[in-house]
Amino acid sequence: ELFTMFSNSVTNGGKTTLAEKLKNMLPNCDIISQDDFFKPESEVETDERGFKLYDVLDALYMDEMVASIHNWMKSPASSGVVTEEPQNTCDNLKNVYILIVEGFLLYNYEPLNELWNRRYFLTLPYEECKRRRSTRVYQPADPPGYFDGHVWPMYLKYRSELEENASMQVDYLDGTKSQEELLSYVYSDIIQELNKLRE
Repeated sequence: ELFTMFSNSVTNGGKTTLAEKLKNMLPNCDIISQDDFFKPESEVETDERGFKLYDVLDALYMDEMVASIHNWMKSPASSGVVTEEPQNTCDNLKNVYILIVEGFLLYNYEPLNELWNRRYFLTLPYEECKRRRSTRVYQPADPPGYFDGHVWPMYLKYRSELEENASMQVDYLDGTKSQEELLSYVYSDIIQELNKLRE
């Protein structure tokens, strides 16, 4: 039995850390990360201000990402996923395979829409997001004005498109909360969903 969850977030919202911690707590769990599908810098478009447009779907090999997800779903047991269950896993979850897909542009991409069991979206206020972004080293480095000129406006556009889509069920999480609190909430929610699936 397969269970797929999507973890989406504003830049530096904590999705990768959350995904990695969940992987260590859940049975037969694997992660596919959107960051692994970025096109090389030479193929990413540049706008009139000289900003590389990384925060758009065209900057990613999305077909390859979708193919990777489908391949995993066809044969999760052969994907190299660790099949040793963490301690305290309920007996009825031992035959479940869980895929966490984490990224920053997942929910507005139509071919992914039917693949989910649960969707989570980590949010941050502007100041905290900008502060966290400034502490990270990117390759290539953010040019001056990049956060305000491209990253944040694209996040707001994406978020508003998501909120306008009434059919999209998304669980919004406050990224300023502690990792422990977020992990506890999402883990409990997933276990609850898995138990419902098995009933």
